[in-house]
Amino acid sequence: MDKTFYFMAGLPRAGSTLLSTLLNQNPRFYSGPSSPVLGAMFSLHDNFQGNELYTGYPKPNQVNEIVGSVIRHWYSDVEQEVIFDKNRAWTARVPFIEGYIGQEAKIIVPVRRVDEILTSLLTMVHRNTFVEGQPRINFVDEQLVKANIPISDETRCQYLLTAQGGIVYESLNATKIGVDQGHSDKFHYVDYNDLVTDPQGQLNNIYEFLGEEPFEHTFDNLSNEHREDDLTTYGLSDMHEVHSKLEKTSPDPSEVLPESIIKLYNENKKNLEFWTELKPTHPSPSTFKVKPFETKTNTYNLFS
Repeated sequence: MDKTFYFMAGLPRAGSTLLSTLLNQNPRFYSGPSSPVLGAMFSLHDNFQGNELYTGYPKPNQVNEIVGSVIRHWYSDVEQEVIFDKNRAWTARVPFIEGYIGQEAKIIVPVRRVDEILTSLLTMVHRNTFVEGQPRINFVDEQLVKANIPISDETRCQYLLTAQGGIVYESLNATKIGVDQGHSDKFHYVDYNDLVTDPQGQLNNIYEFLGEEPFEHTFDNLSNEHREDDLTTYGLSDMHEVHSKLEKTSPDPSEVLPESIIKLYNENKKNLEFWTELKPTHPSPSTFKVKPFETKTNTYNLFS
């Protein structure tokens, strides 16, 4: 049975795990944790393109088949016919979907106010004090230690928000790349606060965007069936925990963020939350064409 692949990217702490939990209620759908599929595809792509033996005797059709087969093999053990692959970089790699996988790119992009994202991440860091014997310290402090930067809430936020490698910066950058490459019609934004307050309405919008039959979801006794080993991967034990009750639990940013970070956010809010300025668009299957892909990506200045 041929499977249909959709994709999920977006920002951290913006509800992608919650959304996956809800989508998995549909018996036709599978939405798991973040996958290595895109990274494996990109490595294969680069290995072929940079291999002098390949350039001397290129076989592009075979390369396309090999690279495109990665996602099908990764999910060969999944029975569901509709699969959502999750990776925050998909928005910057739309041509990989259409050129290699051979399907129209439809990417769900969970978003959230950036100050709320930083608040959520800091709250988790505060809650996960390193204990001797743990696999690692949290991934934020780990990077600061490597860079020999003093650890404080201010430097944590600066790393997350402004540094290449910072999870907030990288996800914002990947989404901005896709927008600036002209792929906005492939993205469907889901605001975290809208998902919490009107989950069925947001899910209905997603089904419409995907062209899938609507499904009636439930919002009590929620549980994440596909837990990642967060402590080993992130040094945070509850990075992808889903609360049984659908509600917003993070404190107000003014209670957690340093004043300097609040000031930085307020001064750059329009650039950081650029999706709020975009007009909603939807992809048209009739205009779908496989486009030649490019390996080059850019970085954007998200601050004024």
